Amino acid sequence: MRDEIGTYTANDIRPFGVNQASVKSHAAYAERLGLPFPLLSDPGLTISGAYGTLKPDGSGISRSVCLIDRDGRILYSQAGAPGANIVLENLESS
Repeated sequence: MRDEIGTYTANDIRPFGVNQASVKSHAAYAERLGLPFPLLSDPGLTISGAYGTLKPDGSGISRSVCLIDRDGRILYSQAGAPGANIVLENLESS
């Protein structure tokens, strides 16, 4: 994971995670795993809904990767956990 994070940051991409857990829960989780990126709390699923990453029934977040530019436009979105090379290829073609 650290290699992928380095690939993203070398390409001026700032990764972060989003889910509906609390800020306190995120802090413990990130510390336990040594995550090299921030986690954002989305208890009302507002962020996830805006970026189309909710499960089909709206009950939670479907693991996804989105590239969002500084203006909030989605440049790329893929369900699952595609590798950095796939994400960057799509960024280059957008």
